[in-house]
Amino acid sequence: MSGQEWMLIVLFVALFGGILSGIPAMLAIAGVPFVLAVIAGQFDLFNLAFLSNYPSRVQGVMSNTLLMAVPLFVLMGVFLERANLAENMLRVLARLLGGSPLGMALSVLAFSTIIAASTGIIGATIVMLVLIALTPMLESGVPKRQAAGLICASGTLGQIIPPSILLVLLGDQIGNTYLEAQQRAGNFAPQPVSVADLFAGSMLPGLLLVGLYALWLLITLRPGRTKRVGVNEPVSGSEILYTFLPPVLLILAVLGSILGGIATATEAAGLGAVGAGLMAAFAISKHTWERALIAIAGLSAFALVALKVAGFGRADLNTLAGMAGVAAALLIALGVVVALWRLMAGRLVHGAMVETIKISGMVFGIVIAASMLSLVFRGFGGERAVEHLMREFPGGEMGAMLAVMVIVFFLGFILEAVEIIYIVVPLLGPAVLAGDISPVWFAVMMAMNLQTSFLTPPFGFALFYFRSVAPPGITTIDIYRGVVPFVLIQILALALVFFFPQIATWLPTLMFN
Repeated sequence: MSGQEWMLIVLFVALFGGILSGIPAMLAIAGVPFVLAVIAGQFDLFNLAFLSNYPSRVQGVMSNTLLMAVPLFVLMGVFLERANLAENMLRVLARLLGGSPLGMALSVLAFSTIIAASTGIIGATIVMLVLIALTPMLESGVPKRQAAGLICASGTLGQIIPPSILLVLLGDQIGNTYLEAQQRAGNFAPQPVSVADLFAGSMLPGLLLVGLYALWLLITLRPGRTKRVGVNEPVSGSEILYTFLPPVLLILAVLGSILGGIATATEAAGLGAVGAGLMAAFAISKHTWERALIAIAGLSAFALVALKVAGFGRADLNTLAGMAGVAAALLIALGVVVALWRLMAGRLVHGAMVETIKISGMVFGIVIAASMLSLVFRGFGGERAVEHLMREFPGGEMGAMLAVMVIVFFLGFILEAVEIIYIVVPLLGPAVLAGDISPVWFAVMMAMNLQTSFLTPPFGFALFYFRSVAPPGITTIDIYRGVVPFVLIQILALALVFFFPQIATWLPTLMFN
C-alpha cells in the first residue's frame, strides 16, 4: 500500500479513538484530521494547500438556507414538549382505546407516531415516553420488558417519519453528493434530490414500520381488564377534537406545504415553529378570548395553506377572495402576537430558545467539523480508494450498497446519527450514487438503518436514553430483552425496503414526476 493509503487507515483509527475518548465529537471530527494532515504534510504525504479550501466550505455550510430548517424544526418540537400537550394526548388515547394491556400499548404506539411527526427529537421523545407512558402501561398489565421495548422502538420513529430533522440533513448531504457523483460519472443533468423527495419516500416505510409494531402487539398482547381507575370513562367528541385536531392540522400544514410544492423545507419549518407556538400558547392560556383568537389564527393559517395546495392562486385585493385573504393574514398576525405574549408571560420562550440553541449548536458544530474531515479525506486520495474498494465487492452496485448499510449499522453503536450522516455520505456515498441506485431509496435505507442501530443492544443510544430515567424495577437486561423483538421487526422492515425499493420510491415518483 502507498503512504497515503496507510494515512487513511491511521485517520480512521485515530478518529474513532478520539470520539471514544470522551472529548466532544465536534473537536475529534475536526481536530484529528487537521493534526494528521499537518503531520503528513511534513512528509509530503498531504498537500497542505487543501486546507485553504476550508473557510469557503464553512461559508457554504453557513449560507445553506436548507439547514435553517433544523433549528426551526427543533423549536417546533421543543414547544410541543414544554407545553405538556403530550400527556393529555396519551391520556385521551388510552381512554379511547380502553385500559387493557393491548389498548394501552396501541395508545402509546399511536401517540408516538403523532409525536414523531411533530418533533423528531429522539432523546427527548424517549425520556418523555418513560415519564408519562411507562407507569400507565405497567399498571394496565403490559409486561415490563415489552413496555420498555415499545417505548424505545416507538421513541425512535422520529428518525423515519417526516418531517424529520434526520431527513433534512440527509437531503442536504445526499442531494449534493448525488449531483457530484453523477457529474463525475458523465451525467451532467441528473434529476435533483430534494428534502420533499425524502419526506415522500419515507412515508410508506414509516407507516410500514408502525403497522408491523401494531401487528406484533396484537399477536402478543390480549385485551384484559385495566387496573387504572377512570381509564374506561367515555371520551367525548369535543375532547377528541380539541386534543388531536391541532397537532394533526399542524402536521398536515407542514407536510402539505412541502409535498404540495408551495414551500421549501425551511419555509415549512418556520410554519411549523409558529404553529407549535400557537398550540403551546393555547394550552397554557386561561382566558377564553385568548384561546379563541389563537385558535382562529391557527385555523386561518391552515386554511390558507390548504387553499394554496389545492391550486388556488393569489386573488386581487379588490375581490372578495382577496379581502378575505387580507383579513385572514391580519388575524394570523394578531394571533401570533397574542400567543407570543402568552408564551413569554408563561416563561416558555426562554427555555425553548435555550434548548433549541443547544441542540442546533451540536448539529451545526458537527456539520462544520465534518467539512474538515471530508477535505482531509479527499486530500489523502480517499475517494479513489473507496471507489476501488467498492468495485471489489461482489454484487456490483447492490453489493456496495449492502456494504455501506452494514458499515452504517455498526457505526450507529458508537456515533450519533448526525455524525454518521456527515462522515459516511460524503466519504462512501459517491461510490454508491455514481450508478443507477435511487438516491431517495439510499437515503430512506440509511434513515431506517440508523433507527435500527439506535435500538440494537448493547450500545443502542435509545437504550441509554431509556435507562437514564427508568425506575430501578426495570433492569438493563429487561431493556435488552424487551427491545429484541422490535429490533427484529426493524430488520424485517429494512429487508422489505431493500428488496422492494418501490416502497420508498413509488410515492416520490407519483407526486413529483
